[in-house]
This record gives sequence, structure tokens and C-alpha cells, in this order.
Amino acid sequence: MLDTSFRCYDNKIMSKETIFALATPAARSGVAIIRISGPQALPALVTLTGKADWQPRLAASSVICHPSTGEAIDNGLALYFAGPRSFTGEDVVELHLHGSLAVIRQMLDVLAGFDGLRMAEPGEFTRRAFMHGKMDLIEAEGLADLIASETPAQKSQAQRQMQGDMSRYFDSLRAQIITALAHLEAYIDFPEEEIPEAVLHGLEGEIAGIKDTIGRALADGGRGEKLRDGLSIVILGAPNAGKSSLLNAIAGRDAAIVSHRAGTTRDVIEIRMEIAGFPVILMDTAGLRETADDIEEEGVRRALQRAAAADIKDRKSTRLN
Repeated sequence: MLDTSFRCYDNKIMSKETIFALATPAARSGVAIIRISGPQALPALVTLTGKADWQPRLAASSVICHPSTGEAIDNGLALYFAGPRSFTGEDVVELHLHGSLAVIRQMLDVLAGFDGLRMAEPGEFTRRAFMHGKMDLIEAEGLADLIASETPAQKSQAQRQMQGDMSRYFDSLRAQIITALAHLEAYIDFPEEEIPEAVLHGLEGEIAGIKDTIGRALADGGRGEKLRDGLSIVILGAPNAGKSSLLNAIAGRDAAIVSHRAGTTRDVIEIRMEIAGFPVILMDTAGLRETADDIEEEGVRRALQRAAAADIKDRKSTRLN
């Protein structure tokens, strides 16, 4: 069932509500972009600028004024994207204003005062793009990953997903399954047609190929998730083996205390960083040894626990099988 904020016209999903939100960080900056999407986007732009002849995809400098007082809010650029040729598939307006916190607050307050306009919920612009067929769920996830990406490798993976690489892969697999199913049903439903045995043997090969493809996809070790979330690397070893010094050298700062006294590190110290374009969570741990100190013993237990779940570790130093 569709959300009540949507209704259908001529087999197309149309939104009844117009939403708006700040599309750039809520912080002082050179430029702030406020995006409006829905049936009231263009009327709101006309009211704010006093200009009626807006051409789609043509940026124009304009003074944005308060609809009640006529006070100038800011002088900026405005863009109008006519649906369905827009990000959400609806009419979309973008206001490119100066990134003053005062300007942003006033602009959002003014838009909230328009009839039929409301502040967008988190992710609602992307949700509308999905509802209008502008992207599928896999591409929407890729967009979220792209926004959250911090390293070149994360960015590249997210862009491939957002551009439909994974969707095309799964669509191709789906087409193979449908074809194999059609051949199998034909063999079952029309036995009197004396379908050659070669057809059945060919079907067995098709199914085996599909099974192998799915098996390889499931056996990738979660590489995509590891790249998105970061590879976990655990530094293990005996006390005073130089683990904390190594962590500090890689991090380029004094993240862990270094001392000649054994047992200084009691807990797991995590540092997030980028190595060769890949996100990494580098962990320093307590020195591995038998001890009567219950706190240090807990540190050793945590070290072994993190090692067991790590993507990269030296098994010879962990005493793990």
C-alpha cells in the first residue's frame, strides 16, 4: 500500500505534499542549497521572486523576498527542474543562497509558512525518487553510501552501485532464472511433444550455471560491507613488543600510551584511518600473557575477541587455532 502522502493519476504516482529541506550542511559556508519538491515548488518560487517565466534547467540570479513583508532575504541563484526530468521525478526548485546561518533559518521559516509545504523527513527526497521510478532500492543504497563515503575506494564502490552496476547484475541473473523456469515448465507441461533429451540436459547446465553464479556471490566474504564499514586490523603480540608504538607510527600521532612497563595497554584502542585509499579500523590491544591481574586479564580476553572477528591479524601471535 502506498503512503497516504501519494496518490495515482494516469498510472503515475503523484505526491500531494510539497517538501523542502536544506541540501547542504547546516553550518556557515559560502553557499547553502535549499531544495523544494512537489506540486507547489514552482508556485513557491514565483511567490518568493516575483518572477513567473521560469525556464527549466536555466539558473537565474534573483532576489528572494519575504512573501508577507517584501523584505529581501538574500540575493542568490534559483533553478527550476520540471518533473519528471528531476531528481525526485516531481517539480523541483533549488535555491542557492549565501551560507549564512541567519539566511538559512529565515528561508526555512518562510517556506514552512507556505500552505502545502512542510519540512522533508530524512531521506524523503530519495524516497520520492524511488517512488517515481528514478532509481531502484539498490541504487538508493548506493547514493546513501556515496554521501557517507570517506575514501576513494568507498566512493568508487558507491558510484558503481548508484549507477546501476549491481542492478544490472541482478536483473541479468533474474532473466536467466526466468528463462530456465520457462524451459522447465515447457518440459513438464508438454510431455507429449517429445521434447528432445538434449533440451533437458541443456536446462541442467543452465541451472548449474545459475547455482554457481549465486554461490560465488554469496562466498565473496562480505567484501562490499567491509569496504563500506572499514577493514578491521588488530595488532597483537606479547607485552612490550612495540604494538602501541606501531599504532602511533601508522596513525602519525600519539594515540596510545607507550611505556617500558609491561601491561600498560589494558583496553582496545581503535583508530579510524585511510590506507591506500581503503578505510581501516586499526586496533591496539593488551599484551598477550598469563596474568593474575583481573583488569589485564579482561584486556587479554578483549584482544583475543577482537582478533577472532578481525579481517587482518597475525594468527601466530594470537594463540588461536
